Amino acid sequence: MSGFDPRAGTPDNIPGPEDMHEFETELDIDARQDLKAKPSAEPDAANYLVYAHELVAGYFPGVNILNGCNLTATEGELVGIIGPNGAGKSTLLKAMFGLVRIHEGTVTLRGKDITNLRADKLVTMGVAFVPQSNNVFPSLTIEENLQVGCYQQPKKFGPSFERVADIFPALAERRKHRAGSLSGGERQMVAMGRALMMDPSVLLLDEPSAGLSPSLQDEVFVRVREINKTGVTVIIVEQNASRCLQIVDRGYVLDQGRNAYTGTGSELANDPKVIELYLGALAQS
Repeated sequence: MSGFDPRAGTPDNIPGPEDMHEFETELDIDARQDLKAKPSAEPDAANYLVYAHELVAGYFPGVNILNGCNLTATEGELVGIIGPNGAGKSTLLKAMFGLVRIHEGTVTLRGKDITNLRADKLVTMGVAFVPQSNNVFPSLTIEENLQVGCYQQPKKFGPSFERVADIFPALAERRKHRAGSLSGGERQMVAMGRALMMDPSVLLLDEPSAGLSPSLQDEVFVRVREINKTGVTVIIVEQNASRCLQIVDRGYVLDQGRNAYTGTGSELANDPKVIELYLGALAQS
């Protein structure tokens, strides 16, 4: 592990270890209490890799962002989530990854209830998440950022690094460069590469093209498709709705925390109502 401290160079706005320990302990206790009272998973859940059913979730008690949201994903599928600002897209990913409290509904992984489990536990179960911003450790090198990705199982680093390098060859070439010196697009590649180091079955991406130039956005979408082709199920939230719908197998349109439309990427991209109500507005936002 090159003797580096994984706490060094923590991205902005991330609580320190002492703060996180107290928060995670409370979340774990609450999650266990909820799981005891929770009914068994929906019968349909066994048919999907990921099954989110009637999710009600929010950042503060009594203020819900998701209001009965549903999502499914099968093995190897690429699923897109689009919608206006404030629709609950990012909240949905964070709720599925244990970062936002789910008050009602369930999330299952291969039929097993994972509702409100801690993020570190979900990583060991094969779920990875890449946040929109503050998603690299700027004071660490690219190689050290990737080492953090398999911190729970450091012996995976060698084969995992080779697998990530196949998708992002530039990361291998510049492995000794500090992440803080990289462009926004390069940082996004590092963040996605780090998420892949534990060989996840599900990758949750929160607006990976945000803030990038059109050419770099295209590069990100190409890499997302390549990741998916390796067999990883990808669930991606995107503001670049038109481009997102070009690459996904299926898509969801969220509005006010609820499912507004769902269908294949092609169906949504050509639906007159979706175009009128969402795609035009999203292109201008």
